[in-house]
Amino acid sequence: MQQILIPTDFSENAWNATLYALGFFKSKCITFHFLHVDISLKVEPDNTLHYSGLSINKGISDETKTEMQLWIKKLEDCQKNSNYTFKNTINQGPFINSIRKYIQKNNIQLMVMGTKGASGLKEMTIGSKTGEVIKKIKCPILIIPEEARFKAPLHIGFPTDFNMLYKHRIMKTLLDITNVYQSSIKILRVAQTKQPLDNFQNNNRDLLKYQIGSIPHSFHLIENPYLENALQSFVTTMHIDMIAMIAKNLNFFQRILFKPQLATISYHIQIPFLILHE
Repeated sequence: MQQILIPTDFSENAWNATLYALGFFKSKCITFHFLHVDISLKVEPDNTLHYSGLSINKGISDETKTEMQLWIKKLEDCQKNSNYTFKNTINQGPFINSIRKYIQKNNIQLMVMGTKGASGLKEMTIGSKTGEVIKKIKCPILIIPEEARFKAPLHIGFPTDFNMLYKHRIMKTLLDITNVYQSSIKILRVAQTKQPLDNFQNNNRDLLKYQIGSIPHSFHLIENPYLENALQSFVTTMHIDMIAMIAKNLNFFQRILFKPQLATISYHIQIPFLILHE
């Protein structure tokens, strides 16, 4: 992975995600792309150009340009890694379209984002913009919660129900991340009942084992009707440092990532999530 995109709204959560990424890839030659998408439209009365009676001024403000300059200076002051190159861009327009076009134009292989933006709504596990990116952009994304701090991910948890084929792009991203720190992969199936795997699931399990190959890995089963509680127990007992999930299974990861915060659940504010796309 050489081209990594970090969208920023200049918030503390975006900075925390940036620090995690800088720590994670410190041994690699990486170009970090910092993109700020200005979705605001400055509307003013005008006699020459009208849209529903009002004109639209799409100019990027000096304040936004200054914020980006300060962001890059802060990066350069705190990060002296000669392997890193920093690029920055400010675009104005719809958030998802701007990110999608930037990814295609710059051959982005991974995105890194905080769970929340500048609004930081406490009742939300995942902010609206991060949630949109997960669901609408087909690019692997590493999500960094507000309390996550970088440490080498020795154990990567991979919850799955074995109900899908693990395609090449999914596995390549997972194995690339795993190889950075020679992490082990701990595959978790959460079952509500003791019903065994069917033939399709067994075949997918065997395929997954074959694709992982010689990388240290293990398979685990937890019988629990409450997925979030089962995952929390797994994270704690197996010392999980990162959780990898496949975005295709919307119901599965929405139950884990988009639930309101509960007192008994802490993984979503402490453990990075690697969301894998086909």
